[in-house]
Parts: sequence; C-alpha cells; structure tokens
Amino acid sequence: MEDLKICLISIKIAPDCERTGFEGIYDYLIKKGYDVKLLTGKWNYILNDPNIIQYHILKSRYLWAPEFVYRVAKYLNTHKFDIIHGNKPKSSLPILFSNKKKFISTIHDLGPFEAYYALGSLQKLLVSRIVQESTYITVPSYHTKLGLKNVIPKLNLSKIKVIYNGIDKKFHPRPNEAKKLKQKFDLKGPIILYLGRIARYKGVEDIIKAYIYAKKKIKNLTLIIAGKPDFEMQNTYNLWKKKYQRILFTGFIPDDLVPVYYSMADILIAYSSGSEGFGNTPLEALACGTAVICSNLDVYKEILDEKAVFVPVKSPRLLSDQIIYLLENRDAREQLIKKGQEILPKYTWDAMGKRLEKIYFTFNEE
Repeated sequence: MEDLKICLISIKIAPDCERTGFEGIYDYLIKKGYDVKLLTGKWNYILNDPNIIQYHILKSRYLWAPEFVYRVAKYLNTHKFDIIHGNKPKSSLPILFSNKKKFISTIHDLGPFEAYYALGSLQKLLVSRIVQESTYITVPSYHTKLGLKNVIPKLNLSKIKVIYNGIDKKFHPRPNEAKKLKQKFDLKGPIILYLGRIARYKGVEDIIKAYIYAKKKIKNLTLIIAGKPDFEMQNTYNLWKKKYQRILFTGFIPDDLVPVYYSMADILIAYSSGSEGFGNTPLEALACGTAVICSNLDVYKEILDEKAVFVPVKSPRLLSDQIIYLLENRDAREQLIKKGQEILPKYTWDAMGKRLEKIYFTFNEE
C-alpha cells in the first residue's frame, strides 16, 4: 500500500487558511510513507513543504475558480496517480475538466441544500454532478450520508463511506497560555466563545442576543467571537463591531492559538441552524477542557452523543438560560467536560486514516 501515488486536492489548507479537515488526512498519509502531493491555492502564506503545490490565484469569492481549475486539471493530465481525492465539491471540480475518470470526493455537509446561498442552484448542481461522477464519496457522519441520499435519490448509498473526522493531539488544556491570553485582553470574568467561520447559518447573531440577555445577570461576562466573516456577512460583521463595543471580535485566529482560545473559555457555543456535517469545534473544545452548548441539530447529537447541552435553534432566550445555568453551576459544567472526554478516543486521525486506507485499497483494486 505504501507505494501508492496519491493526489489530494483542496482549495484551502491550514496553516495558509482556516482548517478544512484535509490537514489530518495529509499528515496521516505522509506519516505512513505514501507518495502524496497536495494541490491547493495560495491565499496568505507560502507553505514550505515540497509535497504541497500552491497555485497563485485571484483571492476573490469566485474568481479563484478559472485559474485553479485550469492549473489543477493540467497537473492531473500530466501526472499519474493511483488515487485522486478532492476535498469538497469545489476542490473536486478540476477533476471533471481533466482526463481522469476515477476519483474520490469528500462532501462535508449539505450546505447548498439546507441554507441560503447566493448562486445556490449552481452549487446544488455542482454537488450533484460531483457525487454522481465520484467513484467513492467520503462523508464525516451518517447524518450527511443519509442527507445526500435524500437530496439526490438516484445516488447509490453503497459508494458513500462514513469516516468521522479526527481531532488533532494539539487540542488539550493549555492553562498557562490561556491565563496569559486572558491577561493580554484584560478579561476578569467568565468567558463564552464562538470560534469558526461567520456565516448566515452559524447563529452568531443569536449568540450575541443570548450574551446580552445573560450579561444582565452576570455583569462581568465576556463574549469572544473568533473567526472571519464570509462574503455575505462582511457588512453585518463590520456593523456588529461598531455596535457591540463590549464584545471581543478577534478576526482570524492562527491555527496554533486555537487550543489556547478554547482553554481560555468557560463555554464554547456552536449554534448553527443547519449545514453542518460534523462537529469539529465542539469536540476540540471538549478536548481542551471546555464545556459545550450546541444547537439541537441531529448531526451534533450523533457526534457528541449527548455530551453537551443542546438548545433549539433560533432561541436566544433559551440559549441565555443555559449559559447562565452552566456558569453558575461549576459542578454541572465539569460533569459535562468529564463525560465529553469519554467520546474523544473515537475521533482520532489514526482511526480515520485506517478507515481511509481501506477505501483507497478497494478503490485501487477496482
């Protein structure tokens, strides 16, 4: 197996951009000795890794596509690989313009089918085309697997393989670094944290409302919103920063600091109304010793196995009640964290990698 030539394709990859999940796959395959090339765009930094090829592209919402598709398709046409694996439909798009007929694609969630998107119909068509052309599809949850079948009835369920994401070993409590970061921001009281991309469906506005309600009871409460807004939320995000002076808006958090932010918080809130395929952020927070409040999405319940507090979506008053309850009841908070530790061994990159290897082996034999 180790002599397999593998090509991974992901428009974005950390630490150049926010984490996508493919970082763990890439690291695992390299560690196991496979011949791997990862094709990606260059957004912020040059990654000094001889196995990662970054393409200079236009850093715009859609204008990256022509250059990326052309360059990746050309590379695929001039190189031979045993496995070609695209991360999300947009990253798999260049494969359709190449001469390669067999490939694996990863679909993280059902976003285009569940939430509002500009050009949503076009994205639905892209997802449908990619999953139908793929030899295999990997998804991070049974929720996503069944959801794909529901929105694309003709899809063969047997080619959809569930591989839970892994949680990196760097996610563990960082009390000393967290203390310094808290001092840097001069934060005295309890902290609630949202960390991730700021998009319409992520429920950040309801988190802000819940914070305002909770702050009436807990005067020294701080809300940290860590992450960058997507294109559609940029103007709203700018207005929030002006309107809510007491909220700490950090912008993009470097990858190595993410565990420190988790460790600094008393509660992480993940409050999406849909379009989630896994639960990386809640699991990472639990690994760092932080209690979690989630929206009551089925996928969160599948992944977290009732080891979090679940609140109905778009219910900021109820969310506020749970924030207050957990902050005023240390024992309840610590019990949640303790229970959360029990499920973490299920979500490792080694477990994910072994499952992926079996899929690669089957793919290569066909």
